[in-house]
Amino acid sequence: MDSSDSYDGIIIGAGQHGLILGGYLARQGLRILLVERRLQYGGGLSTEERTLPGFYHNLHSVNHFSITSTPWFNDLGLSARVRYVTPRYEFAQPHADGTALVFSRDLEETLASIARFDKRDAETFREWNAKAEEMTQRIFLRERYSEPLGAAERDEILGRSAIGREFLALTRRQPGEVVEELFHDERVKVLFLFKLSLFGTVLHEALGTHSPLGSLIRAFDLTTGYELCEGGSWNLARGLMEAFVAAGGHFVNQAHVNRIVVEGGRATGVELADGRHLRARQFVASTLDVHQTFEDMIGRDQLPAAFLDRLDGFRYTGWTLFGVHLALREAPDYAAAKFDPNLNKALKYNVGSETIQSLMDAHDDVEQGRVPRRVQFGAGALSVLDPKQAPPGRHTAYAWHVVPWAPDGDHENLKAIQESTTRAIIEKWREYAPNLTDDNILGTYTYTAHEYSQHLINMRHGDIFMGALSGDQVLHNHFGYRTPLPNLYLAGSATHPNGAISGGAGYICAGLIARDLGLDPWWQPLDARVELARLTDG
Repeated sequence: MDSSDSYDGIIIGAGQHGLILGGYLARQGLRILLVERRLQYGGGLSTEERTLPGFYHNLHSVNHFSITSTPWFNDLGLSARVRYVTPRYEFAQPHADGTALVFSRDLEETLASIARFDKRDAETFREWNAKAEEMTQRIFLRERYSEPLGAAERDEILGRSAIGREFLALTRRQPGEVVEELFHDERVKVLFLFKLSLFGTVLHEALGTHSPLGSLIRAFDLTTGYELCEGGSWNLARGLMEAFVAAGGHFVNQAHVNRIVVEGGRATGVELADGRHLRARQFVASTLDVHQTFEDMIGRDQLPAAFLDRLDGFRYTGWTLFGVHLALREAPDYAAAKFDPNLNKALKYNVGSETIQSLMDAHDDVEQGRVPRRVQFGAGALSVLDPKQAPPGRHTAYAWHVVPWAPDGDHENLKAIQESTTRAIIEKWREYAPNLTDDNILGTYTYTAHEYSQHLINMRHGDIFMGALSGDQVLHNHFGYRTPLPNLYLAGSATHPNGAISGGAGYICAGLIARDLGLDPWWQPLDARVELARLTDG
């Protein structure tokens, strides 16, 4: 084998986690190869011109939660390569009666908006916001970028302080139950749940089960929130790739990994679909979904029975996203902006749902394999906040609607419903933003799991998170960075902190691999044991 085909480590998949993992370990001085099946890198960090030239649409990742304050954004020097916009108005909800709720990062503005519906709810939010801001900064974000502690040790450390004990108590409650208990106005409750549940797509998880992560507090904090990558989400991938290459990393695209080579019970490299063999002297790391990694690339016969039981028990989300992307002459102008002029400036909108029951009905439909009978969706017009995402004076907008993977039992029905569902979404949107006329809409592109599960084959059955975010698959119950095969690591969204754009799995796994190789990391990895021990009542 030629020495050029031999590396210290091979990382499979050039999405967020692979790029971050590669950036750290290449800068550590290791010879790292990043291999990617597709021509393009970035995975869900995808920005494309799908309607008309100059209109940039974020087909997967739209905005990123507190990215510029993550440890890896700072460590990898990304502020010099990537710019972010922080919206003042993050969540908004127009109503059919012409009223609207708007959540600002400014507490007083948010309280004033809530008070127009119920003054008691505003005062309750003031109290809970103070708790949530502290818990987010001192617990939630610290655990997000640390290898999870075992349940007993975590409980013991958090139990040493009042804030830790309160946080633990909240993790054991159902978020929907808490919201229902605390607030009075139905529409206030709906927007809190919308904020908590990522466009309503995981509402049943939000309402029906507890979350050991403590995600409930996300309904109440304001300071920490979503940011918008200037020019489109792919620019984050570009910045990460630039940092990886500058550190000496090697990248090969159009390189589909056929199998992970196992010799003597250890992972020693990869074999590509074109027959090439690439050797890894010290490790192989996969950022792919668990079944593609272990069944397709390893093979069940090389894995222990206990691990196969865990693999067979791994669950994916039971819904997919139906995306409608618009090129517009002018941005959506909501009728309810007369009630609150800040409505048109928000990052995310809950459109078409004003009761908890309507949200639940939609999810009941999806669980039964039906397209929801009531049209309701998350939406946004990113070009209002970032003009670089559209030609001068023009705009882009998108809507995400939850639908099943196989409507009425047949996955091909996603194609059959495209036209009618796209039309229904635009018509419903127009009820709230009357200027979304046919003349205003210059182009339309519909993107569903029928397409994206083929483009990004990690997203099995349309699961954008690559694994259900239920309590039995998060924190210490995540799928694990180390695997039964020595030298083989898992660094994708099945591991803590799980799906969505966080970079957490790549960041955490970089520290584990460095330590396993006996290296002294050039950065200071976060340690949950140390971070949580700082919580005191003094």
